[in-house]
Amino acid sequence: MSNKAVIIVDMLNDFVTGDLKTERAATIVPNLKKLVEKAREHGVPVIYSNDAHYKHDFEVVRKWGDHAIKDTLGAQVIRELAPREGAFIVEKRVYSGFYETGLELLLRSLYGGKGVDTVILGGLHTHICIRHTSADAFFRGYRIEIASDGVEAFSQKDHEEGLKYLEEVYNAEVKTVNEIVAEFKKQ
Repeated sequence: MSNKAVIIVDMLNDFVTGDLKTERAATIVPNLKKLVEKAREHGVPVIYSNDAHYKHDFEVVRKWGDHAIKDTLGAQVIRELAPREGAFIVEKRVYSGFYETGLELLLRSLYGGKGVDTVILGGLHTHICIRHTSADAFFRGYRIEIASDGVEAFSQKDHEEGLKYLEEVYNAEVKTVNEIVAEFKKQ
């Protein structure tokens, strides 16, 4: 039996419906909704790892332009996946959900201080934020599960190459949401 946590990455208005939207993001919303609901039902913590940039951040100035600016509508989780009471929100300013955020302290404090040993990742983008968050999870000794039908990227190529990389380099288990949810029932 393992102590799992679901981490929903960057399912924000700016990435789903805003200026930096990924047309493909809409396809994963129902699967992520199911993942979040089933996690809640089975007492699996749900954490939202969200971009919350300042206008001078490197990602904003040097790469992507204005997106997910802290305290704006664009930086809010989409309505369909909006955090409920008991969910955790961890703001990030770079691709990784771990880098200077407090995510690791949160994971270690869950389950009565026993901590999480397996992170389940869903959201955007397979080859960017999912990849960098997975790297930092791997370096910290967490087992990683990726919801194959709960992550997406700008293109099918980016998505497929991202999943392959996560499996090969970080030993991530790539599973469907239904497979992940079935494991919740066994715990």
